[in-house]
Amino acid sequence: QVQLVESGGGSVQAGESLRVSCVAYGYTLSSNCLGWFRQAPGKEREGVATIDTGGGRTGYADSVKGRFTISQDNAKNTVYLQMNSLKPEDTAMYYCASNWAPCPRGTIRPWTEYNVWGQGTQVTVSS
Repeated sequence: QVQLVESGGGSVQAGESLRVSCVAYGYTLSSNCLGWFRQAPGKEREGVATIDTGGGRTGYADSVKGRFTISQDNAKNTVYLQMNSLKPEDTAMYYCASNWAPCPRGTIRPWTEYNVWGQGTQVTVSS
């Protein structure tokens, strides 16, 4: 069974760091696009970062550039999102999702085009 499982969320103060993880089960993270998305109450789901698990190309939303880093560990079949200098506006449920095609260049594919989703992990940043 193909599934993604997130972990690592929590509550932190503004300016602190957090790393969330996404483990893939039932398939190998290669030659597809793995994305991190977030959704705050009452807001649209938005793309945060993507990584092309075949070539390693990454992409970021403007709101997180320079603060967040997406990476992968092939041995663990895991993708990470390192979040530094967190702000209260980063508070949201964070989801990872997979699209079977490689990531497009220069943009984050809309969340509706992703095929497999994790259950989410909550990140709360207080001021």
